Amino acid sequence: MKFGTKAIHAGIEPDPTTGAIMTPIYQTSTYVQESPGKHKGYEYARTQNPTRNALQNNLAALENGKHGICYASGLGATDAILKLFKPGDEIIASNDLYGGTYRIMVRVFQEFGLKFTFVDLSDASKLEAAITPATKMVWIETPTNPLLRLVDIEAVAAITKPRTIQLVVDNTFASPYLQNPLDLGADIVMHSVTKYLGGHSDTVMGAIILNDDETAQRLAFIQNACGAVPGPQDCFLVLRGIKTLHVRMQRHCENAMKVAQYLQQHPKVSQVHYPGLESHIGHELAKKQMRDFGGMLSFELKGDSMPEAVRVMESFQVFSLAESLGGVESLCTHPASMTHASIPKEERHKNGLKDTLIRLSVGIEDVEDLIQDLEQAIG
Repeated sequence: MKFGTKAIHAGIEPDPTTGAIMTPIYQTSTYVQESPGKHKGYEYARTQNPTRNALQNNLAALENGKHGICYASGLGATDAILKLFKPGDEIIASNDLYGGTYRIMVRVFQEFGLKFTFVDLSDASKLEAAITPATKMVWIETPTNPLLRLVDIEAVAAITKPRTIQLVVDNTFASPYLQNPLDLGADIVMHSVTKYLGGHSDTVMGAIILNDDETAQRLAFIQNACGAVPGPQDCFLVLRGIKTLHVRMQRHCENAMKVAQYLQQHPKVSQVHYPGLESHIGHELAKKQMRDFGGMLSFELKGDSMPEAVRVMESFQVFSLAESLGGVESLCTHPASMTHASIPKEERHKNGLKDTLIRLSVGIEDVEDLIQDLEQAIG
């Protein structure tokens, strides 16, 4: 099946009891058994739920993977992946990544003996120099949050695979519609389902998709044993959201390109970070490993004035100042004080994340209204 057909049909069957075309919300905590241990495949809702199973199967199909496993949040999925490792193991991660990922690595798992090294992986050759005998996993985002840098998945996989190092790709910014890391050599794909997959800013969830049976069994065990599972209502909302993923993402991409082009020529804007622009250092790589350039961008104002950046963010009327991304509505975020505040200021600045950087999640409104809003806010 092509992507749009998979989004609507893959892993989803009409309800066998009623024929309902939409997957029912199985709002139950337990299941009646005929005899001890004799049941219909379901025992307890933390372990299995039919609504969750349908979503997991659908997500696996969208990423061209074999196994899909859902968690209560994107960080719940990250937590499960990090629990695959033991004290002394080393993980190399992109130095430009979501603040919550940095926080759980450094503030939580480092306390339990895992070692983390943060490297600029936009140049894959830097990875080889960072690998040690203790390296067990490489974690990348591409495009990165919030600077929209690109990492060459195939080039990184060519380094990790011969060394049996797990390669994990956070594919949240791209979504399965634009990029399929498993096809490019990744071992595990992680999503904050909260974002583009859900698409309507009404649920929080995470997911892992992979092909390896043994690792999938370990992650499913962690899902059940640690209990960070999504509820059936949330799974239903995401199943509904995914049915329009392909049409939503296309409009996100179209609008973001026009917004990026507008900002690039604005006299008060010094830099625009968007891989769809030919001036972006990762533009050619984005054309190679993505189907389009996404709905996320960030920009900086001339003068690098914090009061001026705050004034602009407070002046938006269509863009809403809020954390998160990927919903149908356009959002504006200040990473330094919001999504990336957990990263020390010196680390942010060293990695190129200025305190005045403004990140936009470009929604699917009429783009003329979005550009007019930018015009009046920036002035």
